[in-house]
Amino acid sequence: MARRAAEEAARRLKLRCISASAGNPTPLSGPELVELIKQAVHDPVLVMVDDRGNPGTGPGEEALAYLCRHPEIRVLGIVAVASNTRRARGVEVDLSVDSEGRIRKGPVDKDGRPRSRGVLRGDTVDVLRRLDVPLIVGIGDPGKMDGADGLEHGCAITTRAIEAILERANVNTE
Repeated sequence: MARRAAEEAARRLKLRCISASAGNPTPLSGPELVELIKQAVHDPVLVMVDDRGNPGTGPGEEALAYLCRHPEIRVLGIVAVASNTRRARGVEVDLSVDSEGRIRKGPVDKDGRPRSRGVLRGDTVDVLRRLDVPLIVGIGDPGKMDGADGLEHGCAITTRAIEAILERANVNTE
């Protein structure tokens, strides 16, 4: 579901999406992702990473860290997906998009419901605590949220989260 949401958001926003990066866990390494990003027809490029709920640093987190530290890659922001992972320490977000598509201060849970305080918990977000990322936008699980991020709704939550990143990075995709 997350892959379809990312692909639809990319289509709507006229971005490139590296669909080969989707998987649970992420099937591509950081160096492989960099090569695919360099081959993209135009920028910005949307990349997905996941760790299959594994505790500790998994392949998705390793690939993300590699991208964030690569001298030829400019990361505009990260869409951090909430999960029920209790082992994760979580990450502070700059803002979130709730299940109704509203921009919120603070984190949301897996269902896209605002949390009054704390951090966004997810299996692939702990690495963000160690990275210099300009913007972290939290969302609920694209496959949950009572279908609010479904294809029939144009993947509105994922799309809005990516729009927020592009707006704050002052990137026009038209």
